[in-house]
Formats: sequence, C-alpha cells, structure tokens
Amino acid sequence: MPHDPLIMRIRERVSQSVLSVTSGSGPTLDYANPPGDPGLFGPDSVCWRVHADFTAMMIGGVSALMLQALHPLALAGVWDHSTFRTDMRGRLRRTATFIAGTTYGARADALALIERVKRIHLSVTGVAPDGRPYRASDPALLTWVHVAEVSSFLAAHLRYVDPSLSAAQQDRYYAEVASIAKMLGATDVPETRAQVAGYLTAMRPQLEASSRTLEVVRILQHAAPPDRPLMRPAVKLMLSAGVDLLPDWAQAMLGFNALARMHAALARPGVRVVAPVIRWAHVNAVSKRARRRAAASSS
Repeated sequence: MPHDPLIMRIRERVSQSVLSVTSGSGPTLDYANPPGDPGLFGPDSVCWRVHADFTAMMIGGVSALMLQALHPLALAGVWDHSTFRTDMRGRLRRTATFIAGTTYGARADALALIERVKRIHLSVTGVAPDGRPYRASDPALLTWVHVAEVSSFLAAHLRYVDPSLSAAQQDRYYAEVASIAKMLGATDVPETRAQVAGYLTAMRPQLEASSRTLEVVRILQHAAPPDRPLMRPAVKLMLSAGVDLLPDWAQAMLGFNALARMHAALARPGVRVVAPVIRWAHVNAVSKRARRRAAASSS
C-alpha cells in the first residue's frame, strides 16, 4: 500500500530525521530551479551517481576527515580556524552542503559556492606546531584534501551501493570531480584510479598521527548524537563504518589494532540493513530534485 497514511507518515519522519543530520549549515540552495539547468556535471555524470546515496556519502565523509587529519598542515588549518572540536556535526554539514551544491546545484549556485570557499581559504593561514607555515589556499594542500575526500566517497559507493561500477566509470568519476579541485586552486590533481593510488602512496611519508590527529578521531567517534533519536543508531553505524573504510595503512597509523578493526567491520551488515530504509524514505533527495530540474523545460 504505497499511499497508506501510516506508511507515508513513517516515511516522512525518517526523511526529516535524515535531513536533520546534514542540513542547517551554509547557504540554502534551490535544487529545483532554474528549469533545464544541468549544473556543472548533469544527470549523466558518474559523480551524480556516486554522490547520490546519503549513507555511503556520510560514511565516506567520516573516513575522509580521519584521512585528511593525517596531514600535519591540513590539520593545522582546521585545528586553528574551525569550530570542529565543539561542533563536529556542523563541520560535516558544511562539507555536505559544498559537495551537494557543487554536484547537483544549478551552475550559478555551484560556482558561487566555489568562490565562497576560495574566499574563506584566503583567511586560513598560520604556523603548524612543527614551525612550518600553512595556508588553506596552498595548491598542494587542496589536492590532498580533495583526494582524501573523493577516494573515500568512491570507496564507500563501491562497498555499499554499486560494487560493479566499472574501472572506466571510476576513472571518469575522478576526472569529473578533479574539475572542482582545480577551480578551488588545486594543482597536479590525479584523475584516474591509478593516479589516485600512486598519489596516496607518494604522500604517506608526509603523514603522521599526532596527538591532534588522534583527538580528531576521538571527537568523531564521540560526536554528539543527532537531535532526532531515530537517526542515532544509524549514525553510530556510519561512524564505525567510516573507520572500517579507511585504508589498512591509515587504520594502523591511527592506532586501530586488529580487535578495533574487527569491531569496525561489524558495522557492514548493519549499514546494509539501514541504507535501503534511508533510500526509501529520502524520496525528495537533492539528487532527485536536481534530476527533475535538469529534465524540465526552460521555456
């Protein structure tokens, strides 16, 4: 009974609970207008597919934050200029807004988001604990943040949404999202699976798990639960799944022993139960609104 009032109320309640996790920070975008606007990529792009699933993107986002925190200069900028220690959910929400806006937003809105972030980056400067200066607009740091992020998103998609995504489509995904990194000012951005793997290998000597890094992990794992009780078990699963998604070498650097890794891996079956429920409830997701906008007549 697809239109049963009780079912519809349950669906709406779950949907609002999902939205409460990622909404509320950053500019509010109208994903339904203007009609006919495909945005920066359009509905036939691979990034529209990869970024569409709420659960996988949350898991990928958690994993990306932990991975990014292994770079001392990237972490210094966040540590000195962000409220993440008191508002980790706000940090996740702002990231979600940027990813959704640049992927699915109308072209003008997506470009405005990119320019907004570039302006913010200009004010994020300082000196890391090891004495090295940093600036968020540094092209090399932008590339690190980008690769840590999109490689985590794709890994989550392959694990929890579509493990059959072809190698060619994965390469196309990396090529598509590289354009956003370049518009932000990143350079030498890897655009294929092989290039991403080579980049991560080359970066490992520059990474370290400092006390600050471990504090980021601790804050993530003990982040304040969502306001809506319905989402609390799901978010807890996603946090564990984010640890499980990390490359083995990153888990080892962050101090996750064999027992901790086994515990994190237990999140996988739970995620596979929860994710379809969230997809069912999220009937008016950003990706669906954007798809209707792109298909609409502009006349």
